[in-house]
Amino acid sequence: MRQFVVIGRDVPTDPDAISLSDIPGAGRLDLLCRCVSAGLFLSHGIRESVRVHLVIADEFTVTVDADTVRHLHPDERNVAARIRDALDAKADAIGHMPADVSPGVEIRRMGLDATLDRLVGDGGRGPDGTLVQLHEDGDPLVDAEPPEDPVFVLSDHHDFAPEEAEAVAERAERRLRVGPELLHADHAVTVVHNWLDTDGYAEY
Repeated sequence: MRQFVVIGRDVPTDPDAISLSDIPGAGRLDLLCRCVSAGLFLSHGIRESVRVHLVIADEFTVTVDADTVRHLHPDERNVAARIRDALDAKADAIGHMPADVSPGVEIRRMGLDATLDRLVGDGGRGPDGTLVQLHEDGDPLVDAEPPEDPVFVLSDHHDFAPEEAEAVAERAERRLRVGPELLHADHAVTVVHNWLDTDGYAEY
């Protein structure tokens, strides 16, 4: 299983504040949509064993599961509509129990801390994988050994806020950078997939 946790600090939690005619105007929701597409889709299909978790305003986490999602398309408008539907169902997310939005899409009343604890626990290794932070100050990806069941954490167009950086640092086993230049978050997801697909650039 490969998982990506993407922090969306400015995305509104009110679904009525999300216009499908102005997706970037909803706190750069367009970037989160592209992360979902980069995480799940191949050229003519969808990946297996991938989940993308969008932490919205440190209040809710929307999860899209490649293995069970249905009728999702890679365009931003389609993905944004699913995210808006998830936020519309947030009242049904009780405690840490998820609300099912549509096949393969659910929302939990969880911020970053709770989401990381659910995925990897306090020590950075949990039943679902090993936490890896993607950051410009990390070690080069090319020098690292691909972990099993990785959970990658990255931020949107903002750098990690101090409390976010602390929450991730407490749990992350590694901190890696994808290259010498700063990339958009969705491009970083694509690079990481290629790194894992090639077993650390060793097999093609």
